[in-house]
Amino acid sequence: MTLPLILIVLFVGLLIGGVGIGGVLLVPALKFLGQIPLHTAIPACMVGYIATGLIGALVFGKHGSINWRMAKVVCFGALPGAFLGAWVLQYFSASVLEAGIAALLIFSGLNALVERKKESETVSEVPGGFLLLAGVVTGAGSALTGTGGPLMLIPILIWRRVSLLTAIGLAQVIQIPISLTATFGNFLAGDVNFKLGLILGAVLAIGSFAGARIVHVLPIAPLKKAVAILMLLVGMFILIRLFA
Repeated sequence: MTLPLILIVLFVGLLIGGVGIGGVLLVPALKFLGQIPLHTAIPACMVGYIATGLIGALVFGKHGSINWRMAKVVCFGALPGAFLGAWVLQYFSASVLEAGIAALLIFSGLNALVERKKESETVSEVPGGFLLLAGVVTGAGSALTGTGGPLMLIPILIWRRVSLLTAIGLAQVIQIPISLTATFGNFLAGDVNFKLGLILGAVLAIGSFAGARIVHVLPIAPLKKAVAILMLLVGMFILIRLFA
């Protein structure tokens, strides 16, 4: 954990707490800057996301930005999904995981650049069945790629016309069951570096707290676009490096 890597982890925490889409940058940073193998980096990230989930839920909840009825349903769905994703992680090669992470980066970057519905066109409630399925998909995909939850859940909720701030609030909460369940699954599989995970959690927590506070007082659109462009560039870099 060099100083540049620590600063990047801090920045990732800021993005997770603020716009919810920064976690996907953490695994590539650990891989390429820290020379940490993917099968070590991904479980450690899941340990770190326990802290960002708790802090994000606390701050967003304090500001009344979490729909707790919806949160309970998506979290319930995330539990089996996260355990499944963590359990099958050991059966995927590093190259397949890298390709999957690159695809997530590019898709999420493009998704973040798409113009959203106006706030007046959003909905306040979503059917429970849809939320349950969204939780399962988010849990499995996040545990498998080390992205934590917000990256996958926010696009799904936005597509269903949930307001952006509500989607980010739900994405903060879902990190908790995903990271806890995935860590348990990774532990059973015998592949968790808790020392690295705790270091990541401590640094991410600082950034997440700041990001969660900032998002409630500043417009997030400019930052979201900048992050989207960064994700596109990182995703293309990984693909070029993987297939060169």
